[in-house]
Amino acid sequence: EVQLVESGGGLVQAGGSLRLSCAASGFTFDDYAIGWFRQAPGKEREGVSCISNNDGSTNYADSVKGRFTISTDNAEKTIYLQMNNLKPEDTAVYYCAARTLSIPAIHGLLAWEYDAWGQGIKVTVSS
Repeated sequence: EVQLVESGGGLVQAGGSLRLSCAASGFTFDDYAIGWFRQAPGKEREGVSCISNNDGSTNYADSVKGRFTISTDNAEKTIYLQMNNLKPEDTAVYYCAARTLSIPAIHGLLAWEYDAWGQGIKVTVSS
């Protein structure tokens, strides 16, 4: 059973940093891609970043390019999202999700392409 557990959220001032972690278990790590998504109150869930565990290729939403960095520790089966220069508009519940690499994705930032989700963790950026 695929399990994803997020940690590292919290409250931070604008301009600050947070690092989210996603601990993965229950699947062959290299066969999957992991995505980070977020959902702000009253808004749709949006893709933030993704990484393919087989080759390390990444993708980012335009809104976070240059500020967020996704990375993995394959030995620990943990995916990180380093978030720098945070803005109030980054406030949301952040989710990590997994999708199999056996099915090609459009660009990896579409929620419907993912079939396993963590419970989410809240990030609040104060102005």
